[in-house]
This record gives sequence, C-alpha cells and structure tokens, in this order.
Amino acid sequence: MCGIVAAVADRNIVSVLLEGLRRLEYRGYDSAGLALIDKTGMKRLRSVGRVAELAAQAEASHVDGKTGIAHTRWATHGAPNERNAHPHVSGGLAIVHNGIIENHEALRARLKDEKFEFTSDTDTEVVAHLIVSELKKTADLFVATRAAIAQLQGAYALAVLRESEPGHVIVAREGSPLLIGLSTEGNYAASDASALLPVTRRIIYLENGDCAELTRVGYRITRVDGTPVERPESETHLSADSIELAQYRHYMQKEIFEQPTALSNTLEMIGAVRSVHPGFFGAHCEDNLKDLRQVLIIACGTSYHAGLVARYWLEALAGVPCNVEAASEYRYRESVADPRTLVITLSQSGETADTLAALRHAKSSGMQRTLCICNVPESSLVRENDLRFITRAGPEIGVASTKAFTTQLAALYLLTLVIAKLRGRLSDVTMTAELERLRHLPMAVSRVLELEPRIQEWAERFAMKQNALFLGRGRHYPIALEGALKLKEITYIHAEAYPAGELKHGPLALVDKNMPVIAVAPNDALLEKLKSNLQEVRARGGELYVFADADSEIAATDGVHLVRLPEHYGQLSALLHVVPLQLLAYHVALVRGTDVDKPRNLAKSVTVE
Repeated sequence: MCGIVAAVADRNIVSVLLEGLRRLEYRGYDSAGLALIDKTGMKRLRSVGRVAELAAQAEASHVDGKTGIAHTRWATHGAPNERNAHPHVSGGLAIVHNGIIENHEALRARLKDEKFEFTSDTDTEVVAHLIVSELKKTADLFVATRAAIAQLQGAYALAVLRESEPGHVIVAREGSPLLIGLSTEGNYAASDASALLPVTRRIIYLENGDCAELTRVGYRITRVDGTPVERPESETHLSADSIELAQYRHYMQKEIFEQPTALSNTLEMIGAVRSVHPGFFGAHCEDNLKDLRQVLIIACGTSYHAGLVARYWLEALAGVPCNVEAASEYRYRESVADPRTLVITLSQSGETADTLAALRHAKSSGMQRTLCICNVPESSLVRENDLRFITRAGPEIGVASTKAFTTQLAALYLLTLVIAKLRGRLSDVTMTAELERLRHLPMAVSRVLELEPRIQEWAERFAMKQNALFLGRGRHYPIALEGALKLKEITYIHAEAYPAGELKHGPLALVDKNMPVIAVAPNDALLEKLKSNLQEVRARGGELYVFADADSEIAATDGVHLVRLPEHYGQLSALLHVVPLQLLAYHVALVRGTDVDKPRNLAKSVTVE
C-alpha cells in the first residue's frame, strides 16, 4: 500500500520527492503530501487525490528545502481526506508511515491522558505523538524514535524529520518495505527502488527491526535497541525505460503486451537444455524434493488463481497431492502440518503481508521446505524462503496484475516438470516436447495478442452491462476466475466465475438476455461437456462470448460470439486463454472511462492485512 520518499541533500529536493511519489503512485492514490525544512522552518503540503494535485500546490506555494519526506496514501484508518493525509505533525515533528499499528487505540488513550490532541482518524498520528512524548526524555530524535517504535505492534515503514534538526531524517521498518538510496549529492529513502532511479542506483535494503539516521554526508543503521548493524550495498538493475509508458496509453496495456518478453526472460535458462534441473529453483532444491509428500501453495488474489492452475499440473503430471490456500485465511484455521510438504508462496511484489504471515505460520508449524516464486529479487518474501525463483517479468505498475500472472504460471509449470522428472514420471521424449512447448510460449502469446481488434469490438457490447458470468472447466476454471477478477478490478462490472458444470446448480437462475456469459472453451477432454453447459445458457436467452481454439467445433451464431485462439496448447492452454480475458477487461474499461491503472479502492502492493 502507500508509498514513502525521503531525502537529505545539498540541493532543493522538492522535485525528487514529487517524482518519487509519481513513480510510487501505483501503491496508493487516495491522497498525497510532503513536509520540508527550509530556512524559515517546516512546511507541510497535503492534497486529496493524485500526486499531480500536490505538485500543483507545491508549484503555487514556491516551496523548497534540502530535507524532506513525502507520502502517497491508500486509506486504511480514516477516510481519504486532507485531515487524514500524511505527513502528520506533532510538536515540530513530521512523520509519514506505511502499514498498520495494531495497538493504536491503546496508545491513543494513553497519549490523550498526556494531553496530546488528535486531529486525524489515523493510526499514524499516534506514532507522531509517541515520538514527541519520548523526546521529553531525550534530545536525540534517533533515540526517541527507537524508543517509540519499540512500543508499536503491527507493521510499519516510517520516515521522520524534526524542524529543529534540519539535515536529519530517521527511517525504520518492520513488515513494510523500506530502502536507503546513496549518492554523492545526498542520501535518500523510499519504499521502492523505482522511486529513486532519477537520483541513484546504489541501494541498501533495510531488514525488519532496522532503524536508520540519514544525513547529507552519511548514514547509520541500528536495531531498535540501538545495536549497530551493517547492511550490504547493492545496485538496482531497474531501468528508467521499464517504468515509462512509451507508446502505450496505460501501464496495464503495456504490461499485457510485454508478456512475450517477460515469458522469454523468465524461461531464459531452458534455452538450450535437454532436460529441466532442480537447480533452477535453488542450490538445495533437489534435497527438498526427493521425498516430497505433498505441495501447499499459499497466495492472494491473482497469485492465488495461478496456484489453482498449478494444482491441476502438479497432480496430473507430477503425481503429487497439492492444496492451494488463500493466504489471508490459511493461518486462521487449524490445519495438519506435514514436514515433507513443499510450501510454495506466490507474490508479484514479495511484500504481500498476508502471504508473508502465512509463510511464517507454515514454518512455525514445522514445514521448513519453502519456495517462493516472486517478481522482486530484493523483496521480503525472497529473503525469507530457502528456495526461490525470480520471474523476471520486470516492473508491474498497473494495479491489475497481468504479466506477473503469466510468468508465475510459466515458473509453476517448470517446477511441475522438475518434480515429475525426480519422481520418474517424464520420459525423455515427453521432456523434449514439453521444453519445446515452453520455448515456443512467447511466440504463442504474441499470436494471441494479435486478436486485440476482435476483442475491442466485444468491449462496446460490454460497456453498458452491470453483471457478467465467466465459465470454465478443469484447469481453465481458475482462468475464468482470473478473467472475472480483471473485469471487476478495472471496469467495476460485477462478475462471477463458476466451474461450468456448476451452472445448473444455481447460477443458471441469473442468466437472461442482460447477463453476458463468457466461456473459456479450449479443445480439450472437457469440451463436449462444456458445449452442453453453453446450450443451457442459450436455452435461457443468455448471450455467449466464447474464447475457443482454432480446432474447436463451436460455431458463431445469433447470440454466440466467437473468438478463436490460433492454436491449442495442451497443458499450457490456460496460460494462453487468460490473455484475451485481460484484453477484454482493459478495453471495456476504456469504453466505460474508468481509471485503468489506478482503480478505486485498490492498490498494487498489499502490505497490510
């Protein structure tokens, strides 16, 4: 959620803060604000809505300063209005914060007893007052901040400055991502490396429980108790071009069309091999897979749908039982732990709070064989897993995930082949065929993207609809779920997905001429069953939109609209069929005029529970 940028430099840093917020706006866009220290003291600006509103305010106010903090917010505590926008202030101090303070109510009550006045509904203002309370015991802001955060329960990344200490910024993290950026002109902090690309590529990733003091000429990092620590410096490989729109109208469109390249990059290691190898997933992967009894996949949202597809692959090809759990639910029920389980966590950002908490719960239950499939190599999830696979999809800015999903599927299929090989279920002939299919995958997706004009025509029909029903069977049912999710996320059309065989067990009551029914219809063993389900829709006057394969014997007729994919792709057909569903959601959103990249009430990186 939310984004943080902080800077201490020897020049005016307003443009650095604003550009950093623009690059982080995908993390939250309910409100934005900044606090600066200039020659006359501390200045604070806040605005409701987008960073552009804050930038206009800054330009009109002619603010400048060499020390500052900034924030773009996704609302958790308190409505998205100016009084709840960050930074929050107290006694000459300003603070920005990502995360949720779980004990804020108890702290608020205590601070009210100390005569602190609250002007917002946020949990963040509690932290500001708490630090000021600790400053009554010490004159050192670094010491006071550490003493305050030692009392916090929950997740946070925060940045603090004080009017009486220009040239100093204090930052800390616990559960929410935060990093330091180093340069010859000053030092910086942000919740994502992309925010700092205009000023530096030299990065230090803070660990949970780290606190740091930044000055113009240096920094120091300690633990909450004051123990000094050192963290390694690295150079980010993000490119400025990768987070620019180029010729595309929206990031979502750009990311849909980047999928062939993303898949090619993700599968680069199989370019010339004759067989898959456990080392693709880490040096100790084979030891973790040899006597494997089952697989547990934990994820949220789109990543959860990827896990549902993988369950079909793992059980059919590798012969290993697989359970898929929604991370937000997994640790709140009593489950049976098996030490010979491979626990797989999926996340685009690697900072999804529910997934991280679920991983820790699984490990505490005795399941130590853990693998993450993630798009961000420096993320918390990567650091907390023994085995890892980086999908190399590149930055994904649009809130509605696209290329992260397809690259997760590619990685999960590769893992399925590895496990199948170790269990003696893949012949050399089958292995050769499967590798060739994977190598051809980027080209296959490119051919599906050529269907965009046909799908644009459908978008006009969908634009005025308020509800939609998605159907799929077998491993394509999760693809129907993903298609419904995409439509909900960016068009605000209510959409549901069902296994097509369940249609007559309830959902058929919803079908009439005003309810479009979207069917994923590959030419597989369940096609004839699916055709019967589609006839049930037509018999009730429902209008069908069918994504079929080139050789599927389904004809376009009155009330049956048809788009044929270029080829059937066997087990990997699910990966191809999701692409037109992404395009459909995107073009319907364009017609409806919604904010494609920043849909209401949603943010990209869900770092709160």
